[in-house]
Amino acid sequence: MVVGAGFTGLAAAAWLRLLDPGKSVVVLEAGHIGEGASGRTGGMALAETAAGDLPGLGNVLAELQRIFETLGVDCDLALPGAWEIGRSGGIAHSPICWKDSGPLRVVREVPGGTLDPGKLLSGLARVAHSSGAIIVEDHRVRHVEWGERPLLTVARGDAGSEAGQISARKILFATNGLSLELSGLVASAHPKLTLATLTAPISDQQLRAIGLAEGKPFYTIDFPYLWGRIRRDRSIVWGAGLVDPPPSGNLDEVRIASAEPVRMFANFEKRVRGLHPSIASIEFAHHWGGPILFRDNWRPLFDWHPQSGNAVVLGAFAGHGVALSNYLGAWAAEVLLGIRALPEWGKLSW
Repeated sequence: MVVGAGFTGLAAAAWLRLLDPGKSVVVLEAGHIGEGASGRTGGMALAETAAGDLPGLGNVLAELQRIFETLGVDCDLALPGAWEIGRSGGIAHSPICWKDSGPLRVVREVPGGTLDPGKLLSGLARVAHSSGAIIVEDHRVRHVEWGERPLLTVARGDAGSEAGQISARKILFATNGLSLELSGLVASAHPKLTLATLTAPISDQQLRAIGLAEGKPFYTIDFPYLWGRIRRDRSIVWGAGLVDPPPSGNLDEVRIASAEPVRMFANFEKRVRGLHPSIASIEFAHHWGGPILFRDNWRPLFDWHPQSGNAVVLGAFAGHGVALSNYLGAWAAEVLLGIRALPEWGKLSW
């Protein structure tokens, strides 16, 4: 059983069916495929975790390519590298020379790149479905009765109608920041909503002027934070800012049309337009918020559920989930099949 139909859950389901076609795999999704973080990501693929490289992590990007090639998923993955940018130091002849609380320049290039999140979601779902995994949307897991064979109480729709129960031999919780109680993470992880915008396409001349003609994504290594990537049509995804959840801790209750996010978006647009004279009049086409989950140590959580040795919890990628979620989703599939061990760095007790 896989709970959550984002990158992690779909990659795990497809990999499970690939490795052991005799195993039945059901993916339960509370909303629609990719409705959580995976459907609201900026699409920037990075090589390490937010805590850096970790013992035994492996070559994330090389493994990501292998997984996609093995599954036959085409998501426009491109790995030209990524730029870390900062307000002090910088390489000679930095392609980026922006003004943002001081001069912003490229500090170094690191492994990384971009992909199309929509194509990845549809590709993973198609492969998982065609291989025999059952994907059930609009079915939320309300409760788990733990035992030798866990029993999941499932309700259809937000109203919780048509409740039923499903038993599972093994479970992967791939729900990240939208279901902390179910995953046993209320006391150990912190959900936020990160804000992002998409500009209208700009000209090649403008791309050259702002130093992004090479197509490399970028992110700051100091604050105030800023990240972004160029899409194939020359539109640009920009991201910055975090919105705290309400007292309930439920990110679903946050509305980006409410006063505080609207103010933050207005300030963000002004900030982007002020980076360089060539984009002073840039147009913004879309605004959205994406759920993001942090742990105090910035490491992903990849461990057995606190209440069961039959369930794995995977998440808390802290903004590095585009590549990690797919790579670790396949790893989780191998853990559930008993052919691979969990990493030491992913333990809940860290």
